[in-house]
Amino acid sequence: MQYHEIGKTGMKVSSLSFGASSLGGVFHDLKEQEGIQAVFTAVESGMNFIDVSPYYGHYKAETVLGKALKELPRDRYYLSTKVGRYGKDGVNTWDYSAKRVTESVYESMERLHIEFIDLINVHDIEFADLNQIVNETLPALVALREKGVVGHVGITDLQLENLKWVIDHSPIGTVESILNFCHYCLCDDKLVDFLDYFESKGIGVINASPLSMGLLSERGVPAWHPAPQSLVEACRKAVEHCKAKNCPIEKLAMQFSVSNPRIATTLFSTTNPENVKKNIAFIEEPIDWELVREVQEIIGEQKRVSWANS
Repeated sequence: MQYHEIGKTGMKVSSLSFGASSLGGVFHDLKEQEGIQAVFTAVESGMNFIDVSPYYGHYKAETVLGKALKELPRDRYYLSTKVGRYGKDGVNTWDYSAKRVTESVYESMERLHIEFIDLINVHDIEFADLNQIVNETLPALVALREKGVVGHVGITDLQLENLKWVIDHSPIGTVESILNFCHYCLCDDKLVDFLDYFESKGIGVINASPLSMGLLSERGVPAWHPAPQSLVEACRKAVEHCKAKNCPIEKLAMQFSVSNPRIATTLFSTTNPENVKKNIAFIEEPIDWELVREVQEIIGEQKRVSWANS
């Protein structure tokens, strides 16, 4: 496992990290225990960064993760959670007000059974008025940072341009990291275009969704995936090509996602301890760059085709 610092935070994190979003979909005791074991396996295997959000499973993911964290020494991991995006009774809600995000931090700590959050993120800023993020949300989180309640402050979004806009309009040092998804994977490497900018501001980069929310998987894309059909079809052809080469595309995708040392870490999510071990084994093998080239040729003009967040 390789370790990289997130910007200037001092947090040296594993190149592959545990995203706890899948814990939000656990509804049965047996699977919940399996998910908790997946957290244990990740930490025991050298993953020292865990990311979650109150939005995932509408508080379920934080609740399940909290059960795992009660059993883990606090110095074994860095913890990241979020504010701004929530939900209840199957209905998504958003609230980026200073009052709500401040309350949210303390509520998350209670669910997670911790007394300190290493990194607090504003979740999916494209759903907010970006001026509110700059003038209200972030100052509230900076105040918590100054009090020692949280260690560092970040922002997350699918749209890289939004991340840049907020950083450009915030005082230097306000934003310490960004989390972006589906823009550093085999079918979309747009994140690379922004690395010089983030580094010039001393901001760390966290990547997520190396399988592009299922586009790059043998299981196939889920029915709810927002990608256009042309991209879905291109990725399906890439999956078949990798299969013919005796290399599951999941393996190549994982290897590619951790291949850039300028990206501190890549998050992946699972409730299966064996999947944790499998993905660690994947990234310990050398990547086949010729196969990467072939896959990206197959994806062709669909490369970097994106979609609106939902």
